[in-house]
Amino acid sequence: MTITKEEILAAYHFRHATKAFDPSKTISDDDFEFILETGRLSPSSFGTEPWRFLVIQNEELRTKIKNASWGAAGKLPEASHFVIILARTHQDTRYDSAYLKEQFKDIPEEHLAKFLGMVEEFQRQDFKLLDNERFLNDWAMKQTYIALANMMTAAAQIGIDSCPIEGFNMETMDQLLEEEGLLEGGRFTASVMVAFGYRKEEPRPKKRRPYEDVVKWIK
Repeated sequence: MTITKEEILAAYHFRHATKAFDPSKTISDDDFEFILETGRLSPSSFGTEPWRFLVIQNEELRTKIKNASWGAAGKLPEASHFVIILARTHQDTRYDSAYLKEQFKDIPEEHLAKFLGMVEEFQRQDFKLLDNERFLNDWAMKQTYIALANMMTAAAQIGIDSCPIEGFNMETMDQLLEEEGLLEGGRFTASVMVAFGYRKEEPRPKKRRPYEDVVKWIK
């Protein structure tokens, strides 16, 4: 089936940061697996896939997250599904990590060293990511926003609402998730959250800056 440009743009107009979800409506398993798959198939720098999607449906844990995150307080427990997107830390994203060697195991051995050397050059010289462990963590977090955007757009295309959430203290959230055994000893860190469900009320008209102010053609 061919999706028209008009249908795709209609999904972008439909999507908004939903502030209140209808607690009586639940996303079907099939629809939510579709949303997760669009996140899993998202592109990432060098194909590192430095993410993990925690689908938080446990009510006790939802309550803990709600109490620890001012941004999530208004979304839980009304949202049908709630996802915390984790980013892999420097332990896994550094060019010589065991994770990257496993991630690229399909590259022939005679080419793997050269490829990882290219990753090292990028991390060490091009983006200066090795100057501070936080730089590598932030680099991985940037990748997770690609998956986040794809998941929200895919949801909108099938009539499901969403709201991205950055309203939380990173140290507090990481401590909570570590206590729950979800960060694997510092190999992951909380990057961003996103709630999914169905809107309780219609949003205000979408407002964006003019095309001419956002797009500049250099010919």
